[in-house]
Amino acid sequence: MGSYVTIAANDGSGEFRAYLAVPKSGKGPGIVLAQEIFGINEFVRATADYYAEEGYVVLAPDLFWRQQPNVDLGYTPEDWQAAFGLFQGFDPDKGIADIDATLAVLRARPEFEGKTGVLGFCLGGKLAYLAACRCDVDVAVGYYGVGIQDQLEEADNIRGRLVLHFAEQDKFCPPPAREAIFAALQGRPNVELYLYPNVDHAFARPPSEHYDKPSALVAHERSVAAFRKAIGPQFDLSALWDKHCEYEFGTRNVDDTMSTMVPQPYVNHIPTMTGGVGYDKLHDFYTNHFVNSNPPDTRLVPISRTVGATQIVDEMLFCFTHTCEVDWMLPGVAPTGRYVEIPLVAIVKFRGDKLYHEHIYWDQASVLVQIGALDAAGLPVAGIDSARKLLDETLPSNTLMRK
Repeated sequence: MGSYVTIAANDGSGEFRAYLAVPKSGKGPGIVLAQEIFGINEFVRATADYYAEEGYVVLAPDLFWRQQPNVDLGYTPEDWQAAFGLFQGFDPDKGIADIDATLAVLRARPEFEGKTGVLGFCLGGKLAYLAACRCDVDVAVGYYGVGIQDQLEEADNIRGRLVLHFAEQDKFCPPPAREAIFAALQGRPNVELYLYPNVDHAFARPPSEHYDKPSALVAHERSVAAFRKAIGPQFDLSALWDKHCEYEFGTRNVDDTMSTMVPQPYVNHIPTMTGGVGYDKLHDFYTNHFVNSNPPDTRLVPISRTVGATQIVDEMLFCFTHTCEVDWMLPGVAPTGRYVEIPLVAIVKFRGDKLYHEHIYWDQASVLVQIGALDAAGLPVAGIDSARKLLDETLPSNTLMRK
């Protein structure tokens, strides 16, 4: 998705290149992405592209250029050996100077508008901390930074927002180092510190043997929330979701529905594992099993909506008369003519101003009871009463308990 630009070092010692990723809108706030010890490799480029989808103009400078330009390593034993050699010869002070030069170039680019931040991983995690202390940035986010504890005396210079993510089992930032960092930084109003239990260094890098998807997802949500709050951009996620639902249930137009989503989205209806991953499979699912497969009287009754930095949690009642086969909710079940009301929750994730995925939850036992496919007698399940109690909390509780 990106391209390369050339940056002149502030000390006049030479030039280095940086990977540039630009959002589809063509403009946005800026992020300097500080690399791991493997150079500007596939992970760094993919991360830059990812944050461009979130609405940022991203520049990832080649920070090893003074030792070896254009480093692009993988994760073989030989690559690790080369990476550690480069890391040992790296001068953090010159690295921060190069980040400062990159920030200046970023601010001068025609795509840039607004404010700036720094994002870093591993070596870059420490550089993100130092950038917060030394550079004019509005926000800095660091993942499992190595060596931060050695420069805590600079913490009083932090002017913007700082977010640091730590792995509990990280041998490169062992408990004594982490405890020193927390002791120095915790409680400051402009600092957020997060510890992820039972994970190791590089838990947010998919190629890593230590990659932990749940922790990586939570960390990403926190990171983007910090960027959104400090530098934007702001999107009306509620309106975007409403438009998506209008195309699904109102006009029932598959192509319009897909136009509200990223190029490769996914949908997962958790109880029945229906949906699709990727444009082609999801388009097929919407066409043949969802948009045109809902009964004519289908309606959504909003109950509550929580809007976060990158996602929405929507609580609603889903109501319909089972007059046709509803593939996604009751696959293979012939129409029963029964009326159904169920509480339904949608967790909707966005990238920038496009939907990325939907996780949809409901109580399948309640649906089966209401269509007569499951006898509730003697079972700890409820039918339409669960929907009614959602609207009227004064209805009796604990009716399924024997005592």
